[in-house]
Amino acid sequence: MKRAARAVFTVIIVLILAAAAVAGVWIGRKYIPSKETADISELFPAQGNRVSIVWNDEVQEEEGIYEENQIYLPLEWVNDHINERFYWDSGEKLLVYALPDTIVYADEETMGNNGHLLLVKEDGVYLSAGLVSNYTNIRTVYFDSPAVHQKTEDEKAARRIFIDSEWEEQQAAVRGKGALREKGGVKSPVITEVASGTGVKILEEMDNWSYVRTETGFMGYIQNWRLKDRQSVVMDSAFQPPVYESQSIGEPVRLVWHQVTNQTANGKFDEMFAGVEGVNVVAPTWFALTDNEGNFDSLASAEYVRKAHDKGLQVWALLDNFSGNVQTEVLLSSTSTRKKLIENLMEEVLRYGIDGLNLDFESLKPEAGVHYIQFIRELSISCRKNGIILSVDNYVPSAYTEFYNRKEQGVVADYVIVMCYDEHYAGGEMGTVSSLSYVKNGLENTMKVVPEEKVVGALPFYTRIWTVKDGETTSKAVGMTAAQEWIEENHVSLEWLEEEGQYYGELEGEDGSVQYIWMEDAKSLALKSEAVEESGAGGTAFWKLGFEPDTIWDVVAP
Repeated sequence: MKRAARAVFTVIIVLILAAAAVAGVWIGRKYIPSKETADISELFPAQGNRVSIVWNDEVQEEEGIYEENQIYLPLEWVNDHINERFYWDSGEKLLVYALPDTIVYADEETMGNNGHLLLVKEDGVYLSAGLVSNYTNIRTVYFDSPAVHQKTEDEKAARRIFIDSEWEEQQAAVRGKGALREKGGVKSPVITEVASGTGVKILEEMDNWSYVRTETGFMGYIQNWRLKDRQSVVMDSAFQPPVYESQSIGEPVRLVWHQVTNQTANGKFDEMFAGVEGVNVVAPTWFALTDNEGNFDSLASAEYVRKAHDKGLQVWALLDNFSGNVQTEVLLSSTSTRKKLIENLMEEVLRYGIDGLNLDFESLKPEAGVHYIQFIRELSISCRKNGIILSVDNYVPSAYTEFYNRKEQGVVADYVIVMCYDEHYAGGEMGTVSSLSYVKNGLENTMKVVPEEKVVGALPFYTRIWTVKDGETTSKAVGMTAAQEWIEENHVSLEWLEEEGQYYGELEGEDGSVQYIWMEDAKSLALKSEAVEESGAGGTAFWKLGFEPDTIWDVVAP
């Protein structure tokens, strides 16, 4: 009996020990921290002389280059993320940077303090990080040391540069000694061991773990209980951003465009302005690009300028790109051509005592956008130096015109004009030329990126008569005076459309056609003018002189 009892006891002890062993293994697997090391090449993929870019604590797909003992960043990445003003002329192999009062140029041979300012590689252009920092409000720090748990000699190539462009308040702490892990949890691989008292930036805090960035250039997870002396930190910036000083006429802009196609039209100044009131700027269509070499035709007239000045009007000569011989994306992509065009424009402006330039570049292709905005930057320098007002005409904002870069226009130009018309245009769907909501939305969306005092709302002195016949829709643009005559001659009955803020009418023809009109008259323009004023815009413009009855100035004049 005693022998049996001892046997049972022995079995129980064995079972207990076995259970304890199993429990120990289970506890060890679950709670004892892993010493497995993380693969640093997966965290920072760059190898050899390539450099991983970590922008605002996010590893980028694009990589830099380590050469000449300095870091070079891909120009395309720099443009897309931190500074769009670095412009590369691929034809002339020239880097161009427009400051408020000068233009900086560099090519493959240009040297900085530590080496070349740029590299031209098969996969693109690279700028030295020092050059980028000189012109950009960023913080940079470079690391080339691998983790403590280095697996291979290749990991020494895990170069990385941290670039921060955010300056908001951030959370920091001092951590106790321990492992920085790839994920939250003690079983996650170890990235590196962090010494006690090391400062960390808290990127994201969870219940038990926090995602942090260490002073040694690693990002990973640590336990919250290890974080001590938490504090909020605001980073100081010593960067002095360039100031693009804007010019103003000192009062709300009241502009009217005067379409001038020959010198005879210049001679009709007195006739055209006989009944005009409340205008302080006239923009004659004097300059027209003629080719891709930067040449333009000029109809500028000293007598016209003198007469305008006598009436208290500024003259902002318009430059357009309407010629079929002009491919704007070609013309403006050449730095030497832009320089030639700007020099000749300024010579013409100063010769005739013109007060301003008005750019009216329409129907641009998306690929022209970067060259167009560079032209505006460079032109603004000459205008600023000579006291010439620079204004730029724009469509109302839309997804397909984002490349016009209204935000940058609002920095370097003096006025950004929003053409609040052609809501429905020839060849498109039938409808109003300019509804009240179209005006309001155009101004509001422009002011999201352009200071309101620089925005000028442009309104139409015209409408369209639409004709539908045999399933085909056509239209013709007519001035306000001509539209009113058509209404009266054809006894067209009009109804007011509250939403559009316009009168609407239809006319059935004997040939089976139907004509439609959304009228532009005193009532509709009064509403639009009021909308421009209430938006806080810096002024109002009108297209075009001669389309309006004299009585309209009683409505739209301030």
